[in-house]
Amino acid sequence: MAEAVVSMVTEGLKGGLVEEVKFLSGVGDQIKHAQIELLLMQGFLKDADAKQEDNEVVRIWVQIIRDVAYDLEDVIESFALKVALRRGGSVKLVLKRLACICNEVYNRHKFGSEIKSITTKLSKLRSSLQGYNIKQITGTQYGGATSFERQKVQRETYPHVIEPDIVGLEKDIKILVTELVKKEKCPQVVSIWGMGGSGKTTLAKQVYGQNEDVKRHFNCFAWVCVSQQFQEKEVLEDILTQLTPDIKDKTKEMNKNQIVEKLCSIQKEKKCLVVLDDVWTRNAWNSLKLGFPRGVETKSRVLLTTRKKDVAEIAGKNGFVLASHLLDVKESLELFKKIAISGRDQTNSELYAEKEKLGKKMLEHCAGLPLAITVLAGLVARKVTVEEWKTVYENVDVYIRRGTNLDQEYKGDQEYAGALRVLALSYDDLPYRLKLCFLYLGHFPEDYEIPVKRLAQLWIAEGFISSGSQRHGSVEVLEDVAYACLIELVERCMVQVGTFGSTKKIKTCHLHDLMRDLCLVKAEEENFLHVVNFTKAATIPQVRRLGVYVEEKCVDRFAPTRNDHLRSLLFFVDPEYGFSKWKKNFLRSVVCNFKLLRVLKFEGIRQRGIWQREVELPRNIGNLVHLRFLSLRESNVRRLPSSLGNLVCLQTLDLRVYGMYGKWEKIKVPNVIWKMKELRHLYLPRLGYRGKLKLATLGNLQSLVNVAGADCDLTHLAELTNLRKLFIAGGVKNMEEMLKSTGITFNHLRSLYLSLDVPIDASKVIPMNMVLSCPHIYKLELIGRIREQSLEGLQGYENLTKMSLWYTGLQLESLKMLEKISNLRMLWLGRDALENVTKVVVSEEGYPNLEFLELYGLTALESWRIEKGGMPSLRRLSIADCRELRAVPEGLENVTTLKELTIKHMTERFCSRVGEGGEDFYKIQHVPSLLFT
Repeated sequence: MAEAVVSMVTEGLKGGLVEEVKFLSGVGDQIKHAQIELLLMQGFLKDADAKQEDNEVVRIWVQIIRDVAYDLEDVIESFALKVALRRGGSVKLVLKRLACICNEVYNRHKFGSEIKSITTKLSKLRSSLQGYNIKQITGTQYGGATSFERQKVQRETYPHVIEPDIVGLEKDIKILVTELVKKEKCPQVVSIWGMGGSGKTTLAKQVYGQNEDVKRHFNCFAWVCVSQQFQEKEVLEDILTQLTPDIKDKTKEMNKNQIVEKLCSIQKEKKCLVVLDDVWTRNAWNSLKLGFPRGVETKSRVLLTTRKKDVAEIAGKNGFVLASHLLDVKESLELFKKIAISGRDQTNSELYAEKEKLGKKMLEHCAGLPLAITVLAGLVARKVTVEEWKTVYENVDVYIRRGTNLDQEYKGDQEYAGALRVLALSYDDLPYRLKLCFLYLGHFPEDYEIPVKRLAQLWIAEGFISSGSQRHGSVEVLEDVAYACLIELVERCMVQVGTFGSTKKIKTCHLHDLMRDLCLVKAEEENFLHVVNFTKAATIPQVRRLGVYVEEKCVDRFAPTRNDHLRSLLFFVDPEYGFSKWKKNFLRSVVCNFKLLRVLKFEGIRQRGIWQREVELPRNIGNLVHLRFLSLRESNVRRLPSSLGNLVCLQTLDLRVYGMYGKWEKIKVPNVIWKMKELRHLYLPRLGYRGKLKLATLGNLQSLVNVAGADCDLTHLAELTNLRKLFIAGGVKNMEEMLKSTGITFNHLRSLYLSLDVPIDASKVIPMNMVLSCPHIYKLELIGRIREQSLEGLQGYENLTKMSLWYTGLQLESLKMLEKISNLRMLWLGRDALENVTKVVVSEEGYPNLEFLELYGLTALESWRIEKGGMPSLRRLSIADCRELRAVPEGLENVTTLKELTIKHMTERFCSRVGEGGEDFYKIQHVPSLLFT
């Protein structure tokens, strides 16, 4: 981990502020010297990180190096920002004149002394590491047997060791057997991919050694466990001797090419099944695949297990990939009882019932992971009495993690090794950059659905994400790099997908309970972050990152004390509680005590009740000059001081705040945001704001949300060439005239929201030429009236997948145009989206790719009919508050793809027709999920 921190700091010292500081006489050389020391240190840290678990002195050295690297970053960044902000004006202008004014604004000698002191310390530490047999290495090779390698050797698998208790694998076994033995052309490589402990090896064993169809079909078998540092020739030799035992003595005399040639020959002649268990890298497969026939017809097959999706898919277009799955509640209990509850227990109904009840509660902590269930069940199986089971239940998390009793009664027993030991292998195999990203997830509470866009903003603010690669002549967008990091964590089974967006990108994600446990354990070991949960403890150590879980009864316990190292402060609020005890000056103490904060997530902090006061954003908020991320979302902060303009490093600023008494109100936003040249995402108050804002200087801006239309200059918006997301509230004066005169095309926009003032003025219309000036949008939301025929231009928008219309007053002709938007997947027709339209008919070719449709508040709608062939991809349909609608759409019985129908706030007559035995039941009886509200 220290290597990751040093790498991050080295990358951060290439930033704009620091680069310009280097031009200072005497200072640039010192910074450059410190950078060189960090670069030299990185090679040693690859080896030191791998060995620190086995050597306490090395572990301490690694921690010191990590902290010194952070200190170097703090000193240099603080110097650059302090000088720039004391002089005021343009940061670049100040830095260019810095050599002349340095003595006036800062003691450069002191700064140089601090840099020299840190550089000297780094040099001494590097020399010390060599004395502990730490080698300078490059690439991914590690010297010696690391703890990671030894754990994997201990987990070497053998096909003859069969688990006696198997649950929930029947369907997967059948699928695998079918793929392996079917006579027609089938994949040569079949892969099983999944999270550590999800039963991949168990599944492979059931197919390899227990299935009669497989044993009859193949006449040669081989099983090898592929370790991280395997010797290619030895593995191929092992496979060969298992397939042909009679040549075992001859293989030692054969070279690698001869082994490969013989191995391929045997697999062409016979029906061989080779299992490669626990393959960790694509390189591992690439080095072994020479031993398997390629490009020729063969009846031999390879069965591969891995924790990584990219490894599973490496077999190419002819491969087959099966994802292992977690057990549901019923399967989890069945597996648990098979192991934990003996036949003797079953004869005592009262004892059996008590143990089953406790078992169900304990299984909640396993979250369906077979390994965790097996560990837990194996432990309680040794306990006879209910009281002993209750003791386990009281500390169930620790039991599952360690796999041993707390009193170490079974210390050294490997039969039920702790779940975290297995999951830790996935963490240890992560590249250093991904380790930082993974550990950051420990901030979020259990079962928390993490918004992916917000997560990317936090990673970038922390400096975890850097962009060095080039695409299409420009540097990769940091948000895209962050998303790629998330995808890799998902494909390594470290992070689970929550929901997908309309473009099939991941929208939310979360951690499996045990993976979160692992995250917090590793974060504590590395002193990476600390979570404060006031229901358990209120002690706050001196750390760099802090996650705070707060409730009303304990909110006044958090009293910020000085911490010169804290970089991240993230609050997570239970939405069920109000915060009447929140101290008025709390934020002021945060500003005073945490000078180096980069991230402040102060969301959902509000007070309720008649006598509530708004949370005061202190005037000295501008002192937090290191801030990259500031969110006050859904907090009742009302006053925004002009010192916000000092936050020149801000990348994300979220001001979607409540007003007084929990109401959305317009608040005054000072015209200082134009100073924040690094700003990438700006979220203004939901109902707009008072005052005009200059935004044309924000060249890095990607998201501009809730910009007040009346104060918006479109010619300035056109200068924001990186803008991807634009929300305009309240319309824009003379928008059509401005667009016609300027000829602006918003080629960069991907998401557009346009809203007129509510209540809607029938005399005003949405300026559709603004919409038609955004040819690449994929998401469009319009609130306000639309002129007839104005939707015609959208039919050629191939990227448009998500559309929401409210108060648009469409006629039937406009609705026919919507049908022809070829790639539209999600459509909301909201309140008064249709005007005086009583009957709607969807043509047989209408909405070819639509997957979701909501009809809400269409007051005149009486009937909706889908001609056969219409809406062929529809999966979810929601009907709400359409009081004149007599029945569910005609023709719905022909939409075989429909999986979910939701009915909300509809008349009793309508609902009775849909119920079993009702007149419309035949239309929806094929739908698996029917939801009434």
